[in-house]
Amino acid sequence: MNSDFLDALTTLEEDKGIEKEIVLEAIEAALISAYKRNFSQAPNVRVDINRDNGEIKVFARKQVVEEVFDPRLEISVEAAKEMSVRYELDDVVEIEVTPKDFGRIAAQTAKQVVTQRVREAERSIIYSEFIDREEDIMTGIVQRQDHRFIYVDLGKVEAILPQSEQMQNETYRHNDRIKSYITKVEKTTKGPQIMISRTHPGLLKRLFELEVPEIYDGTVEIQSVAREAGDRSKISVHAEDPEVDPVGSCVGPRGQRVQTIVNELKGEKIDIVQYSSNPVDYVGNALSPSKVLDVQVNEEEKSTLVVVPDYQLSLAIGKRGQNARLAAKLTGWKIDIKSQSEAEELGIYNPETARVPGEESASIEGEEWTDDSWEMTKEHEEE
Repeated sequence: MNSDFLDALTTLEEDKGIEKEIVLEAIEAALISAYKRNFSQAPNVRVDINRDNGEIKVFARKQVVEEVFDPRLEISVEAAKEMSVRYELDDVVEIEVTPKDFGRIAAQTAKQVVTQRVREAERSIIYSEFIDREEDIMTGIVQRQDHRFIYVDLGKVEAILPQSEQMQNETYRHNDRIKSYITKVEKTTKGPQIMISRTHPGLLKRLFELEVPEIYDGTVEIQSVAREAGDRSKISVHAEDPEVDPVGSCVGPRGQRVQTIVNELKGEKIDIVQYSSNPVDYVGNALSPSKVLDVQVNEEEKSTLVVVPDYQLSLAIGKRGQNARLAAKLTGWKIDIKSQSEAEELGIYNPETARVPGEESASIEGEEWTDDSWEMTKEHEEE
């Protein structure tokens, strides 16, 4: 080992952030093991690397004793005094025992240690970078897949997309570019492991943040997201400024903003609803695209009874109860839906006293747009 090697460690510290002193200490520890393994001599040794010229020396450490039983570990008081009059009983004497061909072993060991440290540092840098990206989205390229995972290249690392986090209506092919939500970043012996998802509600939220400037700058806030990936989602939005239309902002001119998200999610239907602190309005909006005639609120049980026109009962409930289920998840309120005729028969609906919510929502399924508003030209069909 020479001064050029020390200069290389200095450069490594500047480029990779690996502290030179830590590397040298690691090399010294590794050389102790190499010495014991190759020379089977003094088990208690110390290796010293000169920080100026790179010279390596091995020292056997012996304790000063009155009577020597193991000469490899002990030295008599008399012998120690011959080396230096300062040595006293129980002191530790260091005697240089550097082998002649130790330089070759030292070079090989140093190379292994530096390679390992560089690998660890690179893994640590990648981990530090991606731990800050948890709950964020990234674009990656599909590399390969097996029966459990799809492996997606994120640039510096390969992420894992488990089968449970894959959209059922989506086919993943080699070299496909996909946006995914980072759910977990873990340290492992083989480097950081990145878990991603295509089904997480956070993916929908982040996509809206990317496509809608008003959400990104905080003018419009996403209050809640309910999602059944690949099929239908609901998202509630709110703006403090009464001059700002949060639903219209998310839909965009001629539906361009939300349509980009629908395309990214392979046609997943998205209902954008106006958030309200009033449960009557909020639940009514959340049941979009169904028309709501009345919302009766039970604050104690955090439940609501919703009355809808007879011809829209199936639309309000949705296919396999999906619309009502998503609305309940979005609002956090239990929702019981009755048709108008049934509610009248039960005596629980009176048009004169009904609490009708405001109509503040948009349901996006890839419709045509007539102008720059968020009014759609095609009526929703009952599911």
